[in-house]
Amino acid sequence: MTKLTSLPLFPVADSVLVAGVDEAGRGPLAGPVAVAAVILDPARPIAGLDDSKKLSEARREALYPQIVECALAWRIEFVEADEIDRLNILQATLVGMRRAVMALQPAAVFARIDGNKVPKDMPCPAEALIGGDAIEPAIMAASILAKVARDRHMCGLHAQWPQYGFDLHKGYPTPMHLAALAEHGPCPQHRRSFAPVRATGQD
Repeated sequence: MTKLTSLPLFPVADSVLVAGVDEAGRGPLAGPVAVAAVILDPARPIAGLDDSKKLSEARREALYPQIVECALAWRIEFVEADEIDRLNILQATLVGMRRAVMALQPAAVFARIDGNKVPKDMPCPAEALIGGDAIEPAIMAASILAKVARDRHMCGLHAQWPQYGFDLHKGYPTPMHLAALAEHGPCPQHRRSFAPVRATGQD
Protein backbone atom coordinates (compact mmCIF):
# COMPACT_ATOMS: atom_id res chain seq x y z
CA MET A 1 0.00 0.00 0.00
CA THR A 2 1.48 3.33 -1.07
CA LYS A 3 -0.23 6.60 -0.24
CA LEU A 4 0.62 10.27 -0.67
CA THR A 5 -0.89 12.90 1.56
CA SER A 6 -0.27 16.23 3.25
CA LEU A 7 -1.87 14.91 6.45
CA PRO A 8 -1.98 11.41 7.94
CA LEU A 9 -4.49 9.43 5.87
CA PHE A 10 -5.82 7.46 8.75
CA PRO A 11 -5.17 7.41 12.48
CA VAL A 12 -3.20 4.37 13.57
CA ALA A 13 -3.78 2.86 16.98
CA ASP A 14 -1.06 3.33 19.58
CA SER A 15 -0.65 -0.43 19.66
CA VAL A 16 0.51 -0.45 16.02
CA LEU A 17 4.25 -0.08 15.45
CA VAL A 18 4.47 3.03 13.26
CA ALA A 19 7.86 4.06 11.92
CA GLY A 20 8.69 7.64 11.06
CA VAL A 21 11.32 8.03 8.34
CA ASP A 22 13.35 11.07 7.31
CA GLU A 23 16.72 11.99 5.81
CA ALA A 24 19.47 14.57 6.11
CA GLY A 25 22.02 15.57 3.54
CA ARG A 26 20.43 15.44 0.11
CA GLY A 27 21.85 18.83 -0.89
CA PRO A 28 25.55 18.64 0.07
CA LEU A 29 28.35 18.12 -2.43
CA ALA A 30 30.16 15.64 -0.18
CA GLY A 31 29.52 12.91 2.32
CA PRO A 32 26.64 10.47 2.65
CA VAL A 33 22.94 11.05 2.83
CA ALA A 34 21.75 9.87 6.25
CA VAL A 35 18.38 8.20 6.67
CA ALA A 36 16.74 7.36 9.97
CA ALA A 37 13.68 5.34 10.93
CA VAL A 38 12.17 5.53 14.41
CA ILE A 39 9.32 3.75 16.18
CA LEU A 40 8.38 5.80 19.22
CA ASP A 41 7.05 4.28 22.43
CA PRO A 42 3.70 5.87 23.40
CA ALA A 43 4.47 5.00 27.01
CA ARG A 44 7.70 7.03 26.94
CA PRO A 45 6.90 10.38 25.27
CA ILE A 46 9.77 12.71 24.41
CA ALA A 47 9.17 16.41 25.02
CA GLY A 48 10.39 18.99 22.53
CA LEU A 49 10.40 16.98 19.31
CA ASP A 50 10.28 19.09 16.17
CA ASP A 51 11.64 19.28 12.65
CA SER A 52 15.42 19.12 13.10
CA LYS A 53 15.84 22.22 10.92
CA LYS A 54 13.88 24.26 13.46
CA LEU A 55 16.04 23.16 16.40
CA SER A 56 19.42 24.48 17.47
CA GLU A 57 22.41 22.16 17.29
CA ALA A 58 22.50 22.01 21.09
CA ARG A 59 18.82 21.03 21.25
CA ARG A 60 19.27 18.33 18.61
CA GLU A 61 22.23 16.93 20.51
CA ALA A 62 20.18 16.89 23.72
CA LEU A 63 17.26 15.09 22.09
CA TYR A 64 19.38 12.49 20.29
CA PRO A 65 20.16 10.32 23.34
CA GLN A 66 16.58 10.65 24.59
CA ILE A 67 15.27 9.29 21.29
CA VAL A 68 17.80 6.45 21.30
CA GLU A 69 16.88 5.55 24.87
CA CYS A 70 13.12 5.91 24.70
CA ALA A 71 12.24 4.66 21.21
CA LEU A 72 10.97 1.14 20.73
CA ALA A 73 13.26 0.85 17.71
CA TRP A 74 15.54 3.07 15.67
CA ARG A 75 17.98 2.74 12.81
CA ILE A 76 20.32 5.11 10.96
CA GLU A 77 21.59 4.25 7.47
CA PHE A 78 24.29 6.09 5.52
CA VAL A 79 24.23 5.94 1.73
CA GLU A 80 27.73 6.89 0.66
CA ALA A 81 28.84 9.21 -2.14
CA ASP A 82 29.72 6.45 -4.60
CA GLU A 83 26.25 4.93 -4.31
CA ILE A 84 24.68 8.37 -4.63
CA ASP A 85 26.64 8.87 -7.85
CA ARG A 86 25.59 5.48 -9.15
CA LEU A 87 21.87 5.76 -8.33
CA ASN A 88 21.26 9.56 -8.18
CA ILE A 89 20.43 11.33 -4.94
CA LEU A 90 16.68 10.67 -4.99
CA GLN A 91 17.02 6.95 -5.58
CA ALA A 92 19.86 6.69 -3.06
CA THR A 93 17.66 8.36 -0.45
CA LEU A 94 14.76 6.00 -1.17
CA VAL A 95 17.08 2.99 -0.95
CA GLY A 96 18.35 4.25 2.40
CA MET A 97 14.79 4.66 3.66
CA ARG A 98 13.91 1.10 2.73
CA ARG A 99 17.06 -0.24 4.39
CA ALA A 100 16.38 1.70 7.58
CA VAL A 101 12.80 0.44 7.90
CA MET A 102 13.81 -3.13 7.08
CA ALA A 103 16.41 -3.07 9.87
CA LEU A 104 14.00 -2.06 12.64
CA GLN A 105 13.50 -4.51 15.50
CA PRO A 106 10.70 -4.86 16.36
CA ALA A 107 9.56 -4.54 12.79
CA ALA A 108 7.30 -1.67 11.76
CA VAL A 109 3.71 -2.47 10.86
CA PHE A 110 3.26 0.87 9.09
CA ALA A 111 5.65 3.63 7.95
CA ARG A 112 5.19 7.36 7.49
CA ILE A 113 7.82 8.92 5.27
CA ASP A 114 8.61 12.61 5.06
CA GLY A 115 8.23 13.83 1.50
CA ASN A 116 6.23 12.88 -1.56
CA LYS A 117 7.59 9.44 -2.49
CA VAL A 118 7.48 5.99 -0.95
CA PRO A 119 10.37 3.62 -1.69
CA LYS A 120 9.66 0.49 -3.68
CA ASP A 121 9.48 -2.90 -1.98
CA MET A 122 8.87 -1.56 1.50
CA PRO A 123 8.53 -4.29 4.14
CA CYS A 124 5.24 -2.81 5.41
CA PRO A 125 2.46 -0.51 4.18
CA ALA A 126 3.62 3.10 3.98
CA GLU A 127 2.48 6.60 3.17
CA ALA A 128 4.42 9.65 2.05
CA LEU A 129 3.63 12.65 4.20
CA ILE A 130 4.41 16.09 2.77
CA GLY A 131 5.73 18.25 5.58
CA GLY A 132 5.71 15.22 7.84
CA ASP A 133 8.62 16.48 9.91
CA ALA A 134 6.30 19.21 11.20
CA ILE A 135 3.33 16.87 11.78
CA GLU A 136 4.34 13.38 12.84
CA PRO A 137 6.42 12.96 16.03
CA ALA A 138 8.10 9.78 14.78
CA ILE A 139 9.26 11.62 11.66
CA MET A 140 10.52 14.48 13.83
CA ALA A 141 12.54 11.98 15.84
CA ALA A 142 13.92 10.43 12.65
CA SER A 143 14.89 13.85 11.30
CA ILE A 144 16.84 14.58 14.49
CA LEU A 145 18.69 11.26 14.44
CA ALA A 146 19.58 11.64 10.78
CA LYS A 147 20.78 15.23 11.14
CA VAL A 148 22.88 14.64 14.27
CA ALA A 149 24.40 11.42 12.94
CA ARG A 150 25.34 13.02 9.64
CA ASP A 151 26.80 16.16 11.25
CA ARG A 152 28.94 14.01 13.52
CA HIS A 153 30.06 11.94 10.54
CA MET A 154 31.07 15.04 8.61
CA CYS A 155 33.14 16.23 11.57
CA GLY A 156 34.89 12.87 11.44
CA LEU A 157 35.60 13.33 7.75
CA HIS A 158 37.09 16.73 8.55
CA ALA A 159 39.87 14.95 10.44
CA GLN A 160 40.84 13.15 7.22
CA TRP A 161 40.36 16.07 4.81
CA PRO A 162 40.69 19.27 6.88
CA GLN A 163 41.31 21.45 3.84
CA TYR A 164 37.60 21.43 2.92
CA GLY A 165 36.10 22.57 6.24
CA PHE A 166 33.58 19.75 6.48
CA ASP A 167 33.21 20.43 10.22
CA LEU A 168 31.80 23.87 9.45
CA HIS A 169 29.57 23.47 6.38
CA LYS A 170 28.96 19.69 6.56
CA GLY A 171 29.51 19.38 2.82
CA TYR A 172 26.94 21.94 1.69
CA PRO A 173 27.92 24.23 -1.22
CA THR A 174 28.92 27.29 0.81
CA PRO A 175 31.36 29.84 -0.65
CA MET A 176 34.04 28.42 1.64
CA HIS A 177 33.45 24.88 0.38
CA LEU A 178 33.33 25.92 -3.27
CA ALA A 179 36.60 27.84 -2.88
CA ALA A 180 38.27 24.82 -1.28
CA LEU A 181 36.92 22.55 -3.99
CA ALA A 182 38.33 24.84 -6.68
CA GLU A 183 41.72 24.96 -4.96
CA HIS A 184 42.14 21.32 -3.98
CA GLY A 185 39.81 19.44 -6.30
CA PRO A 186 37.45 16.75 -4.99
CA CYS A 187 38.32 14.16 -2.37
CA PRO A 188 36.90 10.60 -2.29
CA GLN A 189 33.91 11.85 -0.28
CA HIS A 190 32.73 14.29 -2.96
CA ARG A 191 29.72 13.41 -5.09
CA ARG A 192 31.04 13.38 -8.65
CA SER A 193 27.55 13.50 -10.15
CA PHE A 194 26.83 16.91 -8.57
CA ALA A 195 27.46 19.81 -10.95
CA PRO A 196 29.92 21.89 -8.85
CA VAL A 197 32.09 18.81 -8.30
CA ARG A 198 31.81 17.71 -11.91
CA ALA A 199 32.76 21.21 -13.02
CA THR A 200 36.21 20.86 -11.45
CA GLY A 201 37.05 18.37 -14.18
CA GLN A 202 39.03 16.27 -11.72
CA ASP A 203 38.50 12.67 -10.74
